[in-house]
Amino acid sequence: MRASIEVADIFRAAGPAYRAARAGHLSLDQLKVMSAIEHCRTAVMGGHVEACTDCGHWRVAYNSCRNRHCPRCQGAAARTWLAEREADLLPVGYFHVVFTLPTEVADIAWQNKSAVYGLLFQAASETMTTIAADPKHLGARIGITAVLHTWGSAMTHHPHIHMIVPGGGLSPDGKRWVSSRPAFLLPVRVLGKLFRRLFLTRLMALHEAGRLGFHGSLAHLTDRRAFLRHLTPVRKKRWVVYAKPPFAGPETVLAYLSRYTHRVAISNSRLLRFDQAGVTFRYKDYRCDGADRQQVMTLTADEFIRRFLLHVLPKGFHRIRHYGLLAGATRKAHLERARKLLGVAPPAPPNAPVQPDDIRPPCPCCGGRMVVVETFERQCQPRAPPAHVLLSGMQAS
Repeated sequence: MRASIEVADIFRAAGPAYRAARAGHLSLDQLKVMSAIEHCRTAVMGGHVEACTDCGHWRVAYNSCRNRHCPRCQGAAARTWLAEREADLLPVGYFHVVFTLPTEVADIAWQNKSAVYGLLFQAASETMTTIAADPKHLGARIGITAVLHTWGSAMTHHPHIHMIVPGGGLSPDGKRWVSSRPAFLLPVRVLGKLFRRLFLTRLMALHEAGRLGFHGSLAHLTDRRAFLRHLTPVRKKRWVVYAKPPFAGPETVLAYLSRYTHRVAISNSRLLRFDQAGVTFRYKDYRCDGADRQQVMTLTADEFIRRFLLHVLPKGFHRIRHYGLLAGATRKAHLERARKLLGVAPPAPPNAPVQPDDIRPPCPCCGGRMVVVETFERQCQPRAPPAHVLLSGMQAS
């Protein structure tokens, strides 16, 4: 069922004025995201007309934009991705680990998304695999599924990596499965120290190679000495790595992934009102506990759009990545080896999906079968289905 208020409604109403006021200051990627969300499931995208073979009722179905930032287009993408990942799950406990960037570095990341977000993936994954391989800790090669989120609940810029990690891994010689303790994977303080060192060392390398750009209030960071002074407090503070208790089982992991892998900055279900006062939505204040955690916030339409666009990723940037046992072409072989060592039968090969004859929803009037009687291209409007088409459809049924 369509939400009463959607991000698309806000973009359609306030987007033209927002673009006009910031002409020349919005990136091409941001403009494309705004356009895709505004036009999603409208005649601009094209579509088709369906008609009931029993009563003749007809309806128009418009195409979706399929943009990865669109709140309406992520459900199908998430289901497809999860179906592919289900066969990768092992019968062990799974841990949830979160790596977060300090505010001083997050500001740099916003102006250098591709370079710094990529570095965040690299440093966090190397931290996990290095400490896990250390015989003083786990002494095994682990698998990691990592997902980038760039937002807090109030849509502020808050880049962090969510990792789903099996509770164990293959021994260095590949002959044993090394299990972690039931409620403990790796020491978070050790992870935090190595993460800080790896990230800052490579961030400095990016700066020295001229791969970071700065503008506005950060323009002075182009100078090396100013950049070093900016990072001085970050080097001294503790970088927090958060490890949640293990999941109850593989099914719980899938349920979690379905909520996180294809999430966007805000879902339509969190929107409450859109009026002259602005956009009102629900958010979580993590400084509070219990019922007080759920809060309501109102932003002007322009501020809402600005915050949403903070989280537009560069074109081609992968926000879901796999490491260790789950990386690349060796994933299948590693999983087969792990299952053999765990004494678990390999998953049954999936049967070829049998598509039903008609996957369209039934007629809302009589429950009859709906058939496509017309398709129309982008920027075109559908016509009313001709009577002879409806009649031929009814006779064919």
